[in-house]
Amino acid sequence: MVNLVLVDENDNQVGIQEKVAAHLGDGELHRAFSILVFNDKGETLVTQRSADKMLWPLVWDSACASHPFENEAQETAGERRLTEELGFTCRLENVDTFQYHEKYKDIGAENEICAILVGYYNGEVHPVAEEVADYKWMSVRDVFDDMAANPDKYTIWFKIELDRLIAKGRIKVQN
Repeated sequence: MVNLVLVDENDNQVGIQEKVAAHLGDGELHRAFSILVFNDKGETLVTQRSADKMLWPLVWDSACASHPFENEAQETAGERRLTEELGFTCRLENVDTFQYHEKYKDIGAENEICAILVGYYNGEVHPVAEEVADYKWMSVRDVFDDMAANPDKYTIWFKIELDRLIAKGRIKVQN
């Protein structure tokens, strides 16, 4: 059983709840992270969520998104989850945080204070089928354009983080 760290609007821990229960209904506000991994070509790793995911199955996402354990640093949690989901890890930097709430059909919701973690990696990717259905490296321009043309193909948190990092000049959309 995986427990999530429940938080208040200021990201102060207020409790612990089992992962599925925290995502039911409107979802309980909890701590999360999403990881953008770039290679030397300036491409970002994009993953398709497994068909087994309760929320947003088979939708395209950043390299990895998950939740830290209680008392676990976001970067440490991200490095752990990269290994567990994609068979590699890299050093991650926490570059931003945002809060969002998004319902998924009548199944549940994400209600998160989400850290954006960024890393760089050029090696092989070995996705775990229970977590990742497919993956590809894409230019930021191609991701940005495809998100605009096909917004339902991507998770809301991936769109938010990409927009935030572009607006802050952390990543560039090049032709």
